[in-house]
Amino acid sequence: MTIDIGIDEAKREAVAAALKNTLADTYAVYIKTHGYHWNVTGPEFRTLHLMFEEQYTEMWQALDEIAERIRSLGVFAPGSGSEFADLTTIHGSAKGVPEARQMVQNLLHDQETLIRRAREALDLAGDAGDQASEDLLTQRIQIHEKTAWMLRSYLA
Repeated sequence: MTIDIGIDEAKREAVAAALKNTLADTYAVYIKTHGYHWNVTGPEFRTLHLMFEEQYTEMWQALDEIAERIRSLGVFAPGSGSEFADLTTIHGSAKGVPEARQMVQNLLHDQETLIRRAREALDLAGDAGDQASEDLLTQRIQIHEKTAWMLRSYLA
């Protein structure tokens, strides 16, 4: 079926491809954050346990929004671990469980990576005249920047 939403097909597909990257990166950070939530230990356990829970809960909800935007552009969203692994630039955790401070450092690095890739998608959406994707990506960037600030503040 033809999609006639005012964005030509090539631009829609380019934006959708960039959104797939954002989706995969978000999913990778979600998984890592959730794992850290389960496994954090030490004197800051409660603080980090709750902070990680807030972060992964927010990302879980965002995954659906990003995937539905991809579908709105007429493209299928990735839905398997192998597809996400192919699309993400976020590295999984090394075997074992890092110490709490290293968890925070890892998540900070991942949040900043996610932000940079979301900015690339934002630029593509702007070039395509796709205001809905721009709005979604602007909100995602804002949330991840705030999360990065909180993680950075913990490390200071």
